[in-house]
Amino acid sequence: MSSEPEGAFHIADVSSITRGLLRATLRASDGVPIEAVHEPHMRHTAHMEHTGSVADTAIVVAHGFTGSVDRPAVRRAARAFRRYAGVVTFSFRGHGGSGGRSTVGDREVLDLAAAVAWARELGYARVATVGFSMGGSVVLRHAALHKDSARTRTDAVAAVSAPARWYYRGTAPMRRLHWVVTRPAGRLVGRYGLRTRIHDRAWDPVPMSPVEAVPLIAPVPLLIVHGDRDPYFPVDHPRMLAGAGPSELWLERGMGHAENAADDALLARIGDWLRTGSRRDGP
Repeated sequence: MSSEPEGAFHIADVSSITRGLLRATLRASDGVPIEAVHEPHMRHTAHMEHTGSVADTAIVVAHGFTGSVDRPAVRRAARAFRRYAGVVTFSFRGHGGSGGRSTVGDREVLDLAAAVAWARELGYARVATVGFSMGGSVVLRHAALHKDSARTRTDAVAAVSAPARWYYRGTAPMRRLHWVVTRPAGRLVGRYGLRTRIHDRAWDPVPMSPVEAVPLIAPVPLLIVHGDRDPYFPVDHPRMLAGAGPSELWLERGMGHAENAADDALLARIGDWLRTGSRRDGP
């Protein structure tokens, strides 16, 4: 499994529109169907129902490994971000109602690109991305690889609980995750226990790592958020990311890992940062 260059994007099916909420099936550039949901900015919902207009900014949310568009933590993040912008959530390949199999951060860049392109198709002039854990690695790589594409680029990016480098096994949770991803029995656990379909082939070639992507992101604003009690990736990961290129680093005291550990106050601060591309009130 390996990354592919940007390709065609289109909406395969729009299944429902309810009070401003829009569910659609997108196609990544390699043809994988991706389920996605658009929810307008809270302050613009009533106006949108009457005029069809949208707010200026959309936030595209990239979930962590084993997440999906309908998981409670993802829905909670979407509700928080809707205070600041329209929100697009989606399920990575191999997750939820999307097709394909997970490549654990490699070809998922194509899924995010499809979601960003959809946000622009919906009329948003400015699109920001936020990713959690695996999704954090994806938003970093996407920002680097797509910054010259008018249709799929991001205007601001936040990576929460993201790894800096591949193949990290320095914590017990990451050793368990590697077992799930690399062993046949682990992939069965992933499919039936974690509801995540995982590709059985190793990366070939190995994709650009998150820390390699960071220097390529500027001048797009970049925010790195990480908990000092993250059980998966210790704080040398966010420090390595922040040290690799222009960025803003928030080390959150007492925070664990990813969207499940991000409280409402932190989500609000991230949403405000994504709307403006800078911090107005410090963490």
